[in-house]
Amino acid sequence: MPGSICDILPSAAAALGVVGATDALGLIEQVGEVRRLAVVLVDGLGYHLLPQLTADAPLLAAVLAGATGRLTELDCTFPSTTPTSLVSLGTGASPGEHGVLGFTVNVPGTASVLTHIFWADEPSPASWQPVPTWFERLRDARISARAVLPQMFIGSGLTEAAYRGAEFRPVAKGEHYAARVAAELAAAPGLVYGYTAALDHAAHVSGIGSDHWHAAAAKVDALLRHLLDHLPGDAALVVTADHGGLNVPEQARIDLDADPRLRSGIRVVAGEPRVRYLHTEPGATAEVLATWTELLAGRALVQTREQAVAAGVFGPVREQHLARIGDIVVTCSGDTAILATEHEPPQTAQLVGFHGGPTPAETVIPLITLR
Repeated sequence: MPGSICDILPSAAAALGVVGATDALGLIEQVGEVRRLAVVLVDGLGYHLLPQLTADAPLLAAVLAGATGRLTELDCTFPSTTPTSLVSLGTGASPGEHGVLGFTVNVPGTASVLTHIFWADEPSPASWQPVPTWFERLRDARISARAVLPQMFIGSGLTEAAYRGAEFRPVAKGEHYAARVAAELAAAPGLVYGYTAALDHAAHVSGIGSDHWHAAAAKVDALLRHLLDHLPGDAALVVTADHGGLNVPEQARIDLDADPRLRSGIRVVAGEPRVRYLHTEPGATAEVLATWTELLAGRALVQTREQAVAAGVFGPVREQHLARIGDIVVTCSGDTAILATEHEPPQTAQLVGFHGGPTPAETVIPLITLR
C-alpha cells in the first residue's frame, strides 16, 4: 500500500528529531541525517502527469528517469481537492477527522456554502478544524517551522486551519519566491514549507497539456532547481502535491441546473464538479437518490451520506462533521463533471481541467526527495 499525504509532515518531524513522530514514509533512510527540511507542495502535480511535463522540466525529468533524487507514489485524501489535501498535509489527519471535507461545503443549520479557498474568519478556523497541526507540534518540540506563503494567503481561514502554529513568512507579489524559501532554509535549522499554485491554475484555466500548462511546468522546475542549487549541506528538499487532475470534454459535462429532474428536491448544492454534495429538502432524499442513480448510471456513484461514510472514503468521520457532507454524495467516474451553473460562479463552467474524484489520475501524488 502506498503512503498518504497524511504521512509527510509526521515523517518530516521524525527526520528532524521530534520524539514520538512516526516516519511512515522512511524519510530518514531517504534523506539521511539532516537539520533542515524544505517541504514544497506543487499544487496539481499528479504522479501520472510527470511524463507529460518532462520536456519542460529537466529536474523532474531526471527524477522520473531515476537519475537524481528518489521518487515514490503517495495517495492524497478524498475528495482530491486543494483545501482537503492541504489540511490533511498540515494535520496528518483524514478529512473526516479534520472536517475540511471538500472544496465547498454547506455550513450546517444554514443555507450558506463555505468556499474554503475564500474563507475569512467565519466560521472560526479553530472550531471548524479542531485537529492540532504538525506545525504546532514542531513548535512545541522547539523546532522552527516556517511557512513561506503569498501575502494574500496570510490570515485566511484555510491558512489557519492547515498551517496554524507555523511562523508565517509572507511573500509580496513580484518578490522572488524561490529565493525567499532558500533564504529561510539557510537562516535556521528546522522545517520550511513552500507552496506554488502555477501548475494547477494553468490546468484549470487552459487544460493539462496546453501551452500554458507546459510553461507553468517550466516555472515549477526552475523553482525546484533554485532550491536544490541553494540547499545547505545539512538540508534536504521534499516535493509533493495535493492532487492530480484530468481534462473534461464538453460532452462529459452535466449541468444539474439545466435539468429539472436533477434539480428537484435539492435544497443546497456543494462539493465541486467531480464530487457533489446534495443537501435535500425534507423527505426528498429517497426520491433524489433514485433519480440521480437512474440518470447518472455508468457515469457516477450515487450514495447516501451514510453509505459514503460507511465505505470509508473520508476516513473516520467525527459526529460534528457529518452534516457537512451532503445527504447524497455523487462521485463522478471516467471524465464526467457535474456543473451547477446557478449555484456557482460562471468561471467554474469555463474550466478545462478538474480534480476531486477518486481516479488514480486525481489521487496519486509524488513524493520526491532530493539532497
